Amino acid sequence: MNIAIVCYPTFGGSGVVATELGLALSKKGHYIHFITYNLPVRLEALRDPNINFHEVNVPDYPLFKYQPYELALSSRLVDVVKSYQIDILHVHYAIPHAYAAYMAKKMLIDMGIQIPIVTTLHGTDITLVGSHPFYRPAVAFSINHSDRVTAVSESLKEDTLRLFEIKKNIHVIPNFIDIEKIKSEGKPCERSLLASKEEKILSHISNFRPLKRILDVIAIFEGVLPKVKSKLMMIGEGPDKQKAIQYVKEKGLEGKVLFLGNSNEIEKILCYSDLFLLPSEKESFGLSALEAMAHGVPVISSNAGGISEVNIQGKTGYLSEIGDTTDMIKNALKLLKDEKLHKTFKKQAQTQAEIFSIDKIVGKYESIYVNAVESIQY
Repeated sequence: MNIAIVCYPTFGGSGVVATELGLALSKKGHYIHFITYNLPVRLEALRDPNINFHEVNVPDYPLFKYQPYELALSSRLVDVVKSYQIDILHVHYAIPHAYAAYMAKKMLIDMGIQIPIVTTLHGTDITLVGSHPFYRPAVAFSINHSDRVTAVSESLKEDTLRLFEIKKNIHVIPNFIDIEKIKSEGKPCERSLLASKEEKILSHISNFRPLKRILDVIAIFEGVLPKVKSKLMMIGEGPDKQKAIQYVKEKGLEGKVLFLGNSNEIEKILCYSDLFLLPSEKESFGLSALEAMAHGVPVISSNAGGISEVNIQGKTGYLSEIGDTTDMIKNALKLLKDEKLHKTFKKQAQTQAEIFSIDKIVGKYESIYVNAVESIQY
């Protein structure tokens, strides 16, 4: 099957999931065409003959204050579908991708080509961008005019049905992780570069947006530090990073809180982490928590959105109310001070992560594709 995948080519969860899905599908013999404005960050190289990348160029016209990416994307989709006999468009994010895909579909119909659209909802397109009054009609339109719709968690499905008038059935297909790849990777031997033997390593990965509550991450670490020698690894970039760096300086924590930026090698940090912190205000799934769990790292998180579908209370970690850093500190110390309990949670975290193995998930998308194609043909 020739599959076109449209996503953001960034370090965010949706881009990671879209790229990993495309790679997994290519291994099963499908031909994958990534269509976006940059090479996706997880697409390390184009050595696989089944993988193609088609860049979306947006001409810079002085007439426009904001360049029309949706228009450029729609036109590029039409070109790729015609040139490579694409069977299905799989777009990640309702806005702008599903909207652009619908316009491409209508143009292709005029050319005698029928192409089904599968739209995967990831969270921000629904709970933040999509819920804004300016965008709500376009989001609802894009979802209702997709041939098949999936969401990455039951929580996100419920939010979508609550916020919009949706006529389509929404299939829940959770995010996933390549468990076998993690198991096969040799553990790097540079733990001493991160912390000393007696120090515990706490970590956090996100895009440092306000919804991630970055200062809560540091507050949890501040509560842990006086009682357990430790360091905090902050991985990612985003609008709240400078605020966090300034806070760390004011508190004299520069040597204890390390900002490592974006990274394609997070496994080198997660494999030595003792706890993962995710006190988000909103989280449609919690892919970073799943990645941590796959490396045997218990999770201290908020009970927001779909996190509870990944992090199981009292088994793989602990969940607290949003903003309750006192409870999060208590739970973190409970695990860090009890070696036996911590070891049990590590094993349980890995076992829970295996439920979301990509091998168990990719077939669900294949079924959606086949069903969507057949519905167009007949």
